[in-house]
Formats: sequence, C-alpha cells, structure tokens
Amino acid sequence: MTIGAIVYTLLSMNLSIGIVGLPNVGKSTLFNTLTKKGVPAENYPFCTIDPSVGIIAVPDKRLDELAAFSASRKRVPAVVEFVDIAGLVRGASKGEGKGNDFLQHIRECDAIAEVVRIFEDGDILHVEGKVDPLSDIETINLELILADLQTVEKRLGSLQKELKSASKKAQEEYDELIEAKKILESEKFLGPDFKLSNLRLLTQKPILYVLNMSEVSPSTELRVTDLPSPSVKVDPIFEKGLEDLIKKAYETLDLITYFTTGEDETRGWTVRRNSTAPEAGRAIHNDFKDKFIRAEVIEWDKLLEAGSYAAAREKGWLRTEGKEYVVKDGDTIEFKI
Repeated sequence: MTIGAIVYTLLSMNLSIGIVGLPNVGKSTLFNTLTKKGVPAENYPFCTIDPSVGIIAVPDKRLDELAAFSASRKRVPAVVEFVDIAGLVRGASKGEGKGNDFLQHIRECDAIAEVVRIFEDGDILHVEGKVDPLSDIETINLELILADLQTVEKRLGSLQKELKSASKKAQEEYDELIEAKKILESEKFLGPDFKLSNLRLLTQKPILYVLNMSEVSPSTELRVTDLPSPSVKVDPIFEKGLEDLIKKAYETLDLITYFTTGEDETRGWTVRRNSTAPEAGRAIHNDFKDKFIRAEVIEWDKLLEAGSYAAAREKGWLRTEGKEYVVKDGDTIEFKI
C-alpha cells in the first residue's frame, strides 16, 4: 500500500471543517497559521493540491509515547482538514459579494469554524464599520438561515410532482420540509435532527466559534452548542490557542483516533466515532474491511503499562475482537486479514 492510497482514503471521507467569517476578521491569518502545523509532505503528498485546503496534524501526546515505546523510526499523526472559504458579506444568500462561492463551499464541508473579530485596529476596517462580535455572528448565521430557506423552498417546489403520485416517501419528506421551513422562517437553526441530509443544509452543520483577539495571533476559541439565531449567547470554555482549536475541530467533526505501532512506524488513524473494527480498518486499506478476520486490541496506556505485547497478552489485556467491535478513541490495533 502506498502513502498516496492512505491520503486518498482520508480525503475521500470528506471530513473537513470550513473556516468562515466576514471580511477583515483574521480568517485567512488563522488558516495560514494553522497550515504551519500541517503534516510533512512526505507523509501526505496531496495536501498541497489546493492552497485553500490544509491537512493539519492533531496534537496528541499518546502518539509520542507509543512511538517511544516501540522505538519507531517514523511518527505520523492523525489529521483534520481545514478549508479556507471566501469571506461572507451581508446579502450573501442573495448572491452579494462572493456569497454563492461561500455557500457552495461550506455545503461541501462537514462542520463550520466561524471566525469572529474582537480586536480593534484602525488600519484594518471592519466591513460593518465597527467591531461588534455578537452582531457579526447574527449577520453570518442569518445568511446561513436564509440560504437554507431558499434551498428548502426550492425542494418543496420540485416535490409537487412526486406528491401527486401519492408517494409515502414524498409525503414524509414534504412534512419534514414544512416543519423545517417554519423553523427557518423564525430565524432559528435546524440542528442535526431533521432527516434532510441530502440537501446539505448549512444550519444542520455543527459550528465552532473562534474569537480572534489579534489579527497577528488569533488565540481565543469559543464553542457554542446551542444555536439559536439571530441572537446567540457565547460562553467561553478554553483559551489555549491553536492546539485546542485543532483538537476541538477534530471533536466537532465527531472523529476519534486509533493507533498502530511498531519499529517501522507509529501512526494515528482518523475514523468516525462508533466505527466498527472493519470500518476503522478501511482507513488503512479497503482490504482491511473486505477481508477482515479479527483484530487484536489494547488501550494505548495499558500497552505502555504492560511494557510489551507479550506481557500484555500474559495479563489478558490484549483482546481479540471481531467484526462487531466498536473502536474506541486511543485503541491500539493490529488487524488480521
């Protein structure tokens, strides 16, 4: 298997978080700072295909400790994909500015990192004439809502022919769309519960809010889990800079890391939470899913505590798991095919 195949597997999962915001909020500065933490080209050679996409290493002390344990010649971290998306302006849902590009690109992402400016700088004009973080959040979120409302109304129109054929499936979708339309018209986010994933609605995506304290060094990140709109209450939960932002983005995408380790290499593999062992094995190669027999699994810290695989096996800590096993964050796995 080539490294290129590994990268293709990762990117084909389309697990990305789009960085969005109004003009002059430090969005591109944040992206450029993040890309300095990108993975080495020899590990992920396709990460430079598109300059607006950054494949960023996820900080993880477990990788370092496992690599030291195995005396690995190479360490390869788990990664998260950030996408730098064109700036949004008021009226984007109607095509103002680069609104159409913005909306299309964000639909292709799995989550949103919304950058909000809180720094004052007379040399960097704010698009609205003043720095007002909550107003900026309201502006962006309202554009997302209006864009989704257009999408829902368009789908309702195209569904009429199917309704005439008395299709039960069409009627269920129609009822769901009508409920979604009511919520959007009240200027609120839909959230993840609606069964409208085929429409890739913007207000169903998880959002991570990033408050930029400085155009030179964006550092304070905030997350909002409840997304009423246009009014949003923002509660700070951490202030430790880029590493926390990367980790939080990874978590927002509902990703976990499992490890493989040996003398040649220790690697963190990126998979969706609740993946079974065969599904997780596919991150390495399709054969690991299609030809899966079993997996030998041990928690990373239990392996270190045992001191060796042989000792872990003697203690009964190294388990044999089958196709139904759900991989846990921090598992160290050897697949048998």
